[in-house]
Amino acid sequence: MNLPRTSWRTPLLILVIGGLILTLSMGVRHTAGLFLQPMTMAHGWSRETFSFAIAIQNLVWGLASPFAGAFADRHGAGRTVFVAALLYALGLVLMAQASSPLAFDLSAGVLIGLGLSGTTFAVIMGVIGRHTTPERRSLALGIAGAGGSFGQFAVLPIGQALINAWGWQSALVLLACGVGLIAPLAYAMADGHKPAAGGGQSIGEALREAGTQKSFHYLFWGYFVCGFQTAFIMLHLPSFLVDGGLSANVGMTAVALIGLFNIFGSFFFGWAGGRGSKKNLLVAIYAIRGVAILIFMLLPLTTASAWGFAAVMGILWLGTVPLTNGLVAQIFGLRYLSMLAGIVFLGHQLGSFLGAWLGGRIFDETGSYSLAWTISIVLSVLAALCSWPVNEKPLLRPAGA
Repeated sequence: MNLPRTSWRTPLLILVIGGLILTLSMGVRHTAGLFLQPMTMAHGWSRETFSFAIAIQNLVWGLASPFAGAFADRHGAGRTVFVAALLYALGLVLMAQASSPLAFDLSAGVLIGLGLSGTTFAVIMGVIGRHTTPERRSLALGIAGAGGSFGQFAVLPIGQALINAWGWQSALVLLACGVGLIAPLAYAMADGHKPAAGGGQSIGEALREAGTQKSFHYLFWGYFVCGFQTAFIMLHLPSFLVDGGLSANVGMTAVALIGLFNIFGSFFFGWAGGRGSKKNLLVAIYAIRGVAILIFMLLPLTTASAWGFAAVMGILWLGTVPLTNGLVAQIFGLRYLSMLAGIVFLGHQLGSFLGAWLGGRIFDETGSYSLAWTISIVLSVLAALCSWPVNEKPLLRPAGA
C-alpha cells in the first residue's frame, strides 16, 4: 500500500501533531459547562438560552464537517485546520464580549462550531487514517482520540482555575490564545494528499454509494445517540451535581475524570478494534452506557457516585470514534474518508444539538434533569440495536471504479 507522505511528515509525526491539535481543540470545547452558571447569572439568562447556543455550536460543527472533510480530501488538511483555528479563537474572544443571546449564538454557536469542524475528528482522523497501514489504523485513531480525551482532562482544571482567578471573561480570552496555537501546527497536517485506491471515484459517486448502504445509515444514527449523550452529560453534569448539593469543584472533577478515563478507553477500543469486530464493540459501548446511567440514577447522589459514574462513562466516552471512523475506512476506503466520516459525524452533532438544548429546556420546564437522563437510557438501547446489523466487509467495486 502506498501511503502519501513527504520526507519529514512521517506517520508518527502526523499522529503526534494530530493528537496535539485534538488535545487543544477538544480540551477547550469541553470547558463550556464551566461557563454555564457564571454566564447565565451575569447576564440574567436562562439555562436554555446558554444551552441553545452550545446546541447551535454542535449543529454547525456537524453541518460544516462534511464540507471541511471534502476540502481536506481534495486539497489537503493544512489550509482547513489553519483557517478553522482562527475562527475558533475569534469565536472565544467574541463569546467573552457577547451581551445578548444573538451575539452569544453567533460567537459560541456559529464561529466556534465552524472552528471545531476543521480542527477535530473528521479532518484530523482523515489525515491520520490515510497515513496509517490498515492493521494499525484503528489503534492510531484510538491514540489520536485519546489526545482529545487528555485535553478534556488537562484543560478543564485550567479553565476552572482561570475562571476562579480572573473571571469568566478573561478566562475565555486566555483559552482563545491556547486555541491559537493550533494555527502553526496546521503545517504538519498539509499532507499533500493524493488520491489513493479508488481515486477514480468522484465525490458524487462516493456520496451515492454511501447513501445506498444500510450500514452507513446505521453508523449515522448510532453516532446520533453518542452525540446526544456526550453533549448532555458534558454540558449539564456539573450543574446537575451542584443542584444536588455538591460543590462546583466536584462537578469540574467529574468532567475531568471523564477525560482521564477516556484516555484509556480510546486507546483500548482503538486497539481492540484492530483485533476484533468493531461493530460488536460499538454494541457493547452503547449498551453499557445505558446500564451505567440507570445505576447512577438509582444510587444516592454523592461525590463517590458522581466520580464513579464519570470514570465508567469516561472509559466508554470516545471509544466510538476510532471504531466508527475505522468502520467508514474499512467499508468505503480512504479516498473520501474525511468527507464520509464528516457526514457520519453530522449524525453525532445532530444528537449533540438535541442533547445540549433539550437538557436545558427540560430543566427550565420541569426543574429537573430526570426526563433527560431517561431519554439517554432509551437511546442507548436504540444505538445498540442500530450497531448490531452493520456489515463490516469492504465494498466490492467493479474494476477501475
